[in-house]
Amino acid sequence: MNTPSVCEPPGSQAYWPAWVAGPLLGIVLLLTFILTGHGLGATGFTTRVTAWLGGEVAPRWTLANDYLGPMIEDGSVLSSWITWEVLGVFAGAFFSARLARRMAWRIEGAATSGTVGRLLKALAAAFWQASARAFPPGAPAASGCRAPRCWVSRASSS
Repeated sequence: MNTPSVCEPPGSQAYWPAWVAGPLLGIVLLLTFILTGHGLGATGFTTRVTAWLGGEVAPRWTLANDYLGPMIEDGSVLSSWITWEVLGVFAGAFFSARLARRMAWRIEGAATSGTVGRLLKALAAAFWQASARAFPPGAPAASGCRAPRCWVSRASSS
């Protein structure tokens, strides 16, 4: 196994090697599909939460919306399988991090930009993203996703 880096909390356990964790994750995802008939898709959860919030804040508009309306007609956001799946993923990640002693308050990327610099970059990128719909350079400006595929998929969805 790998040794923890200097950026990780003291006493934390090392990450599993990719050749072990990758196949195990693949098996878990395959079992999820076999047992539930669905793959792991976290965006379905956020869409359901958006529909639920829309139903609470602006029920007539949400019901009239062709995409969100049917989701709140189906009932509670808790009635959807994806809600329970995503809540299980969050719970599993939390307990895994606790067992490996990786739970710590830290700001990722602060080692290269400094704490204040990293927070200012993240805030600027959030405003940049919000002000210009799907503007590709926002994530790399905040030291986030730097992969060009992130830019292409985000820009092509607008």
